[in-house]
Amino acid sequence: MQAGKKRIMSGMRPTGKLHIGHYMGVLTNWVKLQDEYHCYFAVADWHALTTKYDRTEGLRQNITDAVMDWIASGIDPERSIIYVQSLIPETAELHLLLSMITPQNWVERDPTLKDMIKILRGNKAEETDDASGIVSYGLMGYPVLQTADIIQFNASLVPVGKDQLAHIEISRDITRRFNHIYKTDFFVEPQPKLTEIPLLKGIDGQKMGKSFNNDIKISDSEQDTAKKIMRAITDRSRIKKTDPGHPDLCEVVCPYYEIFADGTTIKKQRYECENAIRGCADCKRELAEIINSRFRTIRQKRKELENNPDYLYQVIKAGSEKARESAYANLRQVKNIMQMY
Repeated sequence: MQAGKKRIMSGMRPTGKLHIGHYMGVLTNWVKLQDEYHCYFAVADWHALTTKYDRTEGLRQNITDAVMDWIASGIDPERSIIYVQSLIPETAELHLLLSMITPQNWVERDPTLKDMIKILRGNKAEETDDASGIVSYGLMGYPVLQTADIIQFNASLVPVGKDQLAHIEISRDITRRFNHIYKTDFFVEPQPKLTEIPLLKGIDGQKMGKSFNNDIKISDSEQDTAKKIMRAITDRSRIKKTDPGHPDLCEVVCPYYEIFADGTTIKKQRYECENAIRGCADCKRELAEIINSRFRTIRQKRKELENNPDYLYQVIKAGSEKARESAYANLRQVKNIMQMY
């Protein structure tokens, strides 16, 4: 890594194979950031335990799947540090130290924690503000652990969408509080790195997610992708192919065109839809080919990675060792500032 570049930290919880929403919303941005910043990308397996502590049977495979999807999508282990959160015990110690100075009410009102509670509840309709019996000690500390993730490398920037700005506010608050209490300017106050995150719905028109069985995975075959696209929601008001279509009322297929197709293709698709020259099935078949073309090279790379587990192990091992070295040096300074051994 070149000297003088600012540090960026980001990560994902390992929940299974990633879908094209992850790719468009996160991974394409991470790939671009590699050219300008020192990037630390974490597979946040401790964060996964906060809501799935009783479902760990697939955790190791989920970690491997995440790393394969990242590398296949363009995250370069030679330019970025890819690491597994639980292989950096210094993160846990820093989390403990930060928890000592973090007021309880800061955590309780943090939107990150509230989002995690929603995940744990499964967004049930009977949801109330009372989280008793649902929030574990570990989940309550999620925002503080998230802060430790960021500042253990003194990362100055965190890539987020506008809807996630509040999620890093507590990290900024904790950083300021630490610096104030110990009369230091050691920690850089992390700033948001705003990114445009396109909204990519699932094929049923709802939020895309593995648990909803409505996602298209990065690693899906071209046949499976085509089958899923053929089930995608279109213009509900259009009954027959001879009926004029309404692209702006199309829930999934037309928005996918806007994200994946080029300008000429988009214009042609809208014109032929509005004038009943093509039906929804025609649009879906073309869209499937567009998406398959977009992910063909990525999928080929992922297949190669699946057949090379030793390489994946070395990437995780080497990246985690580099991350730990940096986290250890940071933690030593923190403990000196706090006048600890």
